Amino acid sequence: MKKIIALLLTLSLTLVPGTLVMAEGEEEADVKSEGVMTHEEYIAADLDTEVVIETYVQAKQSWWEDKVTVYTQDKDGAYFLYDMACSEEDYEKLNVGTKIKVTGYKSEWSGEVEIVDATFEIEEGEYIAPVTDVTDLLGKDELIDHQNEFVSFKGMTVEAAGQDEDGNDVPFLYNWDGSGQDGDDLYFNVSLNGETYTFTVESYLCDNTTDVYKAVTELQIGDKIDMEGFLYWYEGVNPHITSVTEAE
Repeated sequence: MKKIIALLLTLSLTLVPGTLVMAEGEEEADVKSEGVMTHEEYIAADLDTEVVIETYVQAKQSWWEDKVTVYTQDKDGAYFLYDMACSEEDYEKLNVGTKIKVTGYKSEWSGEVEIVDATFEIEEGEYIAPVTDVTDLLGKDELIDHQNEFVSFKGMTVEAAGQDEDGNDVPFLYNWDGSGQDGDDLYFNVSLNGETYTFTVESYLCDNTTDVYKAVTELQIGDKIDMEGFLYWYEGVNPHITSVTEAE
């Protein structure tokens, strides 16, 4: 499935990650409007029930046929909005940090909890989530508590993702089975403490013109890397990576 810095109002101040900008009259940035769920209430809600949330855009995938998929977060947790109704005009307004009120249905697909059949309205207020290092949570039950959040992984080792036509190990695949080509999703394996995990560059989120896409295609088996991205879930942890750098 598929980071610009916002300038604040007329003061043109850079919005620092983790900073909430409150609309006039708000006492706290996480105060919810009447009828809006807290993140805790959202997590407790049953699947296939209607949910109403207020959240902040952290990244968006490409718009198509009046629908958009959006990675969002507030200070308490994250929400993945899948195929949300959105005009092309409104898509252009969904900048990083934009606050939206969303009404939709809580759903799950292969372990990924998301909101579907959703509509939204833009509200006053801005927030860019700070990155949360979840490296030490890999392989632990607590990791899922950060599902869909903007997270980082540090000091991981690139492993073979598969083999080429000649039987040589390769560090990444186009599509999960190697059936794709340049421009398709990238799948690559990384390890930590003897366990290997599959990470993805989702092409609708970060296409082949982005730095992260290029960085993954230049990986070598054995490289030590740091990464950032969104903690997507598919039959287990399957982060959608937006940044890859050499480990410090």
